[in-house]
Amino acid sequence: MSYYECVFIARQELSTTQAEQLADQMAEILANNGGEVKMREYWGLKNLAYRIKKNRKGHYTMFNIDAPSDAVIEMERNMGLSEDVLRHLTIRMDELPEGPSIMMQAKSDRGDRGDRGDRGDRGRRPDRDRPPRVDRDDQADGPRAERATEAKPDDAPKAEPDAS
Repeated sequence: MSYYECVFIARQELSTTQAEQLADQMAEILANNGGEVKMREYWGLKNLAYRIKKNRKGHYTMFNIDAPSDAVIEMERNMGLSEDVLRHLTIRMDELPEGPSIMMQAKSDRGDRGDRGDRGDRGRRPDRDRPPRVDRDDQADGPRAERATEAKPDDAPKAEPDAS
């Protein structure tokens, strides 16, 4: 038998328990055809990069599978027929990885960060405590108006090249 990794996305309208039931159905199809799900992970309801069939989110589930190719083909056929499955991808692996996937490791690492210190951009900001600025048109007799009327050396007319 061969090793496979399968990730599928279920519709956002499904509840978490319904998404788990859908995963159970797919695992049962594999078991009925001589395969076995070695590891199963529910990654949760995540945002999609783009809309798929009018859905902005989806329930992600991953299987690590030890099964013959016929069982995987049957599971993929049923995923294609199911209206609840938006997308699926199955790849063949040389060996199944040990431990949790990268997605599950990322979730567990969040709690180990500890205090990240003062961020500096939180709390009172002195630049926001100033009174609002007045338009420059209202300050026409100020020092900026004088600078605007002075001639600059770059404003001198330039000589035209000879046409001969």
